[in-house]
Amino acid sequence: MGDMTNSDFYSKNQRNEANHAGEFGCTLQELRSLMELRGTEAVVKIKETYGETEGLCRHLKTSPTEGLAGTAADLEKRKLIFGKNFIPPKKPKTFLQLVWEALQDVTLIILEIAAIISLGLSFYQPPGEGNEGCGTATGGAEDEGEAEAGWIEGAAILLSVICVVLVTAFNDWSKEKQFRGLQSRIEQEQKFTVVRGGQVIQIPVAEIVVGDIAQVKYGDLLPADGIFIQGNDLKIDESSLTGESDQVRKSVDKDPMLLSGTHVMEGSGRMLVTAVGVNSQTGIIFTLLGAGGEEEEKKDKKVDSSHPSSHPPSATDGATGANATDNANASLVNGKMQDGNMENSQNKAKQQDGAAAMEMQPLKSAEGGEGDDKDKKKSNMHKKEKSVLQGKLTKLAVQIGKAGLVMSAITVIILVLYFAIDTFVVNKKQWLPECTPVYVQYFVKFFIIGVTVLVVAVPEGLPLAVTISLAYSVKKMMKDNNLVRHLDACETMGNATAICSDKTGTLTTNRMTVVQAYVGDVHYKEIPDPDSVPAKTLDLLVNAIAINSAYTTKILPPEKEGGLPRQVGNKTECGLLGFVLDLKQDYEPVRNLIPEEKLYKVYTFNSVRKSMSTVIKMPDGSFRMYSKGASEIVLKKCSRILNAAGEPRIFRPRDRDEMVKKVIEPMACDGLRTICVAFRDFNSSPEPDWDNENDILSDLTCICVVGIEDPVRPEVPEAIRKCQRAGITVRMVTGDNINTARAIAIKCGIIHPGEDFLCLEGKEFNRRIRNEKGEIEQERIDKIWPKLRVLARSSPTDKHTLVKGIIDSTQVEQRQVVAVTGDGTNDGPALKKADVGFAMGIAGTDVAKEASDIILTDDNFSSIVKAVMWGRNVYDSISKFLQFQLTVNIVAVIVAFTGACITQDSPLKAVQMLWVNLIMDTFASLALATEPPTEALLLRKPYGRNKPLISRTMMKNILGHAVYQLTLIFTLLFVGEKMFKIDSGRNAPLHSPPSEHYTIIFNTFVMMQLFNEINARKIHGERNVFDGIFRNPIFCTIVLGTFAIQIVIVQFGGKPFSCSPLQLDQWMWCVFIGLGELVWGQVIATIPTSRLKFLKEAGRLTEKEEVPEEELNEDVEEIDHAERELRRGQILWFRGLNRIQTQIEVVNTFKSGTSFQGALRRQSSVTSQTQDVTNISSPSHVSLSNALSSPTSTSAAAAGHPRREGIP
Repeated sequence: MGDMTNSDFYSKNQRNEANHAGEFGCTLQELRSLMELRGTEAVVKIKETYGETEGLCRHLKTSPTEGLAGTAADLEKRKLIFGKNFIPPKKPKTFLQLVWEALQDVTLIILEIAAIISLGLSFYQPPGEGNEGCGTATGGAEDEGEAEAGWIEGAAILLSVICVVLVTAFNDWSKEKQFRGLQSRIEQEQKFTVVRGGQVIQIPVAEIVVGDIAQVKYGDLLPADGIFIQGNDLKIDESSLTGESDQVRKSVDKDPMLLSGTHVMEGSGRMLVTAVGVNSQTGIIFTLLGAGGEEEEKKDKKVDSSHPSSHPPSATDGATGANATDNANASLVNGKMQDGNMENSQNKAKQQDGAAAMEMQPLKSAEGGEGDDKDKKKSNMHKKEKSVLQGKLTKLAVQIGKAGLVMSAITVIILVLYFAIDTFVVNKKQWLPECTPVYVQYFVKFFIIGVTVLVVAVPEGLPLAVTISLAYSVKKMMKDNNLVRHLDACETMGNATAICSDKTGTLTTNRMTVVQAYVGDVHYKEIPDPDSVPAKTLDLLVNAIAINSAYTTKILPPEKEGGLPRQVGNKTECGLLGFVLDLKQDYEPVRNLIPEEKLYKVYTFNSVRKSMSTVIKMPDGSFRMYSKGASEIVLKKCSRILNAAGEPRIFRPRDRDEMVKKVIEPMACDGLRTICVAFRDFNSSPEPDWDNENDILSDLTCICVVGIEDPVRPEVPEAIRKCQRAGITVRMVTGDNINTARAIAIKCGIIHPGEDFLCLEGKEFNRRIRNEKGEIEQERIDKIWPKLRVLARSSPTDKHTLVKGIIDSTQVEQRQVVAVTGDGTNDGPALKKADVGFAMGIAGTDVAKEASDIILTDDNFSSIVKAVMWGRNVYDSISKFLQFQLTVNIVAVIVAFTGACITQDSPLKAVQMLWVNLIMDTFASLALATEPPTEALLLRKPYGRNKPLISRTMMKNILGHAVYQLTLIFTLLFVGEKMFKIDSGRNAPLHSPPSEHYTIIFNTFVMMQLFNEINARKIHGERNVFDGIFRNPIFCTIVLGTFAIQIVIVQFGGKPFSCSPLQLDQWMWCVFIGLGELVWGQVIATIPTSRLKFLKEAGRLTEKEEVPEEELNEDVEEIDHAERELRRGQILWFRGLNRIQTQIEVVNTFKSGTSFQGALRRQSSVTSQTQDVTNISSPSHVSLSNALSSPTSTSAAAAGHPRREGIP
C-alpha cells in the first residue's frame, strides 16, 4: 500500500498504543471493534462499556458541545495513537514500466527485429569475398564505406525506436504525475466542518482526529467513522458499504453508527469521530485491497496473458479481482491490439487517480467464463467505443501497414529474381558451394532494402503525433480552466453535437439574490423599504428565515474592499439571508437566541418534499413551525395569508389561483425562482404527532413570497451562440420551475422566440417517452429529443434517460456525440453515460468529479466552448500531419521500389531513408501537432463519426504533391548527370565513393519535404499557407532546425550517410526545386475537388465496425432500473455476509502479519456464486471496490435519489 506493509503499520501502532494506553480511556483496538457493530448492538455496547455517548466523550477527552481544545500537542498525540486520517495511495507505475508498455507497439516490434537482423549481418563477414567468379559486381553497388558503415543502419533504426519509446513513456509519466498532483489538490481542497474550542471551523479532511466533534449535513461524504451524538432527521445512504440502496435513518438511541465513505442524504447533526484513515471502515477494506492486489497481480498477469478467459484468477475478492483483472487487461491490450501505444495511453488514463485506481469500474468479479471475457472488453472501452479518432487512425495505420508490406515484399522478390536470372540464366554461372555465403550476403542486402521500404511506409509517427497533440492540448486546456481526466475526452469533445447543461452555477453565476417580493398584499418589484412592511410581519419574516435554514449557511463580509459579500452554504438560503440584511435586519441575534441544539424538530429539504420546516418550542410551551419551499407547493398548504396590517386573513383556493397568475407566473417569467415563506402555531397539549407529516404541513399561514434571481453569467450568451454556429445543440436540464427555466433559456440564447422547440417538465417528458407499461421506448424519445431545448423540474434519472436516448438514437445519419455537465451526486450516471462528462470543479460533489472526464475548474459554460475548440484542433492537427506524412510515404516508397527494380539499388540509402523518416515522423508530428486553435474552428459543423480522416481535398493534395515530387526525382535520377554535368551515380562500380548525383537526389527530396510541410498546415484547401505561422514557434524552429541539420549531413555526412559535399550552385538548385512545392501547392488549390470524382477518401469508420461494441452493451442496457437494483442488492448481499467473515480473519491476519491469501480465498468462493449476476455492469451501480476506491470517491448508486438543486 504505502511504503510500509500493513502489518508493519499495524504493529507500530500497537506499540504506540501500549505506551499511551493510560492517557485515553480506550484503545485503538477497542474503538475498531466498536465500529464493527451496528444498530442496537452498538447502543448496548456503548452503554455497557462507557455509559452513554457522553461517557465515551469523556474517555476520549472531548466535549460534545465544545469539541477538542485544538492545541497542537494534543492533536499530534491523537494522530500518533489513533492514526492520521489518510489512506496511502497505490504506488504509481515506474518510468521503466511505462517504457516497457510503449515498446509493445506492433510497428516498433517490426522495426526492432529488422534492426537487430541488420546489425547482426553487418558484423558477419562471409568468406569467399575474393571469389570473383561468383556473381556480377552490379548486383548492388555497395562501396566499402557502406559495408563498414553497415552497422550504422541498424543502430540508426534502433535509435529512432528509442526516441519514439522515450517520448511516449515520458508523456505517460508526466500525465501520471499531473493526475497525482490533481488528486492531492482535490484532497487538500476537501474541507469538513468540526467544532474546536467551541468554535465551528472548517479543516482539511486529513486533519480530522479521533475525538473531534464533526458537523454533518446534507450532501456530505463522511470522511471518518464516528458516533452520532445529536441532530435531526439524519438519513444516510450506506450503499457504498453495504449495498443496501435504502436510506438508513440514524438516531442516538437506535443506530448511532456513522461510517466513512457513506453519504448524508437528509438532515444534519453532530458526530464524535472514533476512527480515521486506515482504521476506518473504508480504510480497512482499502488495506485489504492493497495488500491483496499486490500478490494477486503477479499471478494474474501470467495467467491472463497466456489465455484470457480459460483460467480465472484463483483467489481474489471481488474488488481486488476487478483491479487485478484490470491490470492484466492492460497487458492484454498492449499485446493484442494494433496500436498498443495509443491504447495504452488511454488505459493508463483510466487507471489513474491515485487511490481511485478502480475508478468506479462496473461491478465485476474475477471469475472466468464467457461473461468475464465480455466484461474485460467492456472495462477497456470505458465509454462505448474507442474515441472516434483512434478508431479511424488504427484502421488507417493497418491499411497503410498492409500496403507497405506488400510493396516491400514485391521489392524483395523482384530484386532476388533479377539477381538470379541475371547471374544464373543470362551469364550461365554455376551455383558453387564456396559461393553460397556471397549469394547469401546479396540476398540479405535485398532483404534490408525491403525492410527500408517497409520502415518508410509504416507511419510510426502516427501514435506519436496523437500523443503529442493530446498531451499538448491537455496542458494548454489547463489554462482554459479545463482539467482533463481522460485524454481521449479532449478529442471526442471536438465531435460533440449536443451539450446537456445544468442551469444553476453553469449558465448562471450561482449568486442568489432576492429582487422581488410579495408581502402584505403588495407585489414589490424591488426590495421594499423596511418601514413599509408591518412590524409583526417583519419580525416573523426574520425569524422564519434565520431559524428555518441550515445554521451552516451564512453571509460573510467580502474578502476585498468593495467586493460582493461572500455566500457560504446553500445558495438559495444565502439569497434569503441576504434579503433579511437588505431589510436592515440581522439574523445572527435570532440564531444566538435559539441555537441549533434547541430546535425541536427539523423536516430537512429533500426533492420529494421540495420544502423545509423547523419546529421550535415557544416560551409558553406551545410550538411554532416555520416553513419555506417552492411556492406552488407551499401555497397549496396555506389556508391564511398575512394582510397589509400583518394580521392573518383567509386564503382560499380561488385566491391562490389568482396569486399564481398575478404574482408567481410573472416572477417566473422574469427568470426568478419563487419561494414561499410560511408558519403555523400548535398548542402545547396535546402535543402534535410530529411523524404525521401531512397533517403537520397543512393549514399554514403565508408570510411572503419572494423571487430570487440567479443572474446569467455575462459570457454565456456569446458562448452559446458560438456553439450553435459550430453545429452543437445546447439543451438545458434543470430542477427549476418551467417558466423560470424558459426565461433563463431565452436570456442565454438557448431558445429564440418564434422558433419551433419544446420545453418540457420532467413529468410530461416521462409521460411522453413511456408506453402503457411504463417502459421507456426509444422511438418515443426519438420523437422528442431533436426539438427539446429545455427540460425543467427534472430528476437525475430524467437526465440519464435523455442522454442515453440521444446517444442510442438512430434517426439521424450520424450517431450523436453528447457532452453533459453535472455537479450533484446523482448526476454520476448521466456523466458516465455521456461521451464527455464535465464536472464542476467548485460546486461539484466528489461523486460527480469521479464520474467525469473533464473538470471545469471555474464552473463556467464558456470553458466548454474552449474544450470544443481544442478537440477540433486535435483532429485537424492529426489530419495535417497525415497529409504531410502520406505524401512523403508514397514518394519514398515508389522511389525506393522503382529504383531498386531498375538500378538494383535504391537511390535513397537506408540511413538517408531513416533521416527522412525522422523528419517526417517525429519532427513533423511535433511541428504540426502543436498548432494553436483558432476561432475559425468553430465556424464549421462537427465532423461526426463517419467522416473520413482523409477528405477528398486532402487526397487531392497528397496525390498532387506526390506527382510533382516523383516527376522531379525521376528526372534527376535518369538525366540529372547531364543537367549538372557530373558523373552518373547509376550502376556505379563496387566500392566507389558516394556520388554527387545521388546526393543531389537525396538533398532535393528533403528540400521538397520541408517546403511541403508548410503546405500541410492547411487541410481545407485554403490559399494562404503562411497564415498564423508565427503563432507557432515550435513549427518555425523545427523547419529551420531540420534545414540546418540537412546542410551538416550533406556537407559532412560522408560515408555513413552516403553523401558527397555539394557546390553552392547545386545547393541553390535543390532549394529552388523545393520552393517549387509552394507554387505547385497554389496550382493544386485551383483545381476544384468536385471535379475529381475518382478520388477515394480513407480512414472512415463504417457503421459495421461499431456494431460488436454496441452489442456488448446492449445486453446490459435492456435491464431496467428495478431489476438492476435487485441484482445489485443480491451481489452486494453476498459481499456483505462475507465481509463479516473476512473481517474476523483480517484482524487475525493483521496480528500474525501473514499473507492475505486465506482471507481473500474465501471471497472468491462467494464471488463465484454471484457469477450469473456479474455481467450487469451498468453505470448506475458500483461495486464495493469502487465505492471505496478513494477517500473522495463514492457510490454512483445514488441513481434513485433525485438531485437537490437548492430550493426550486
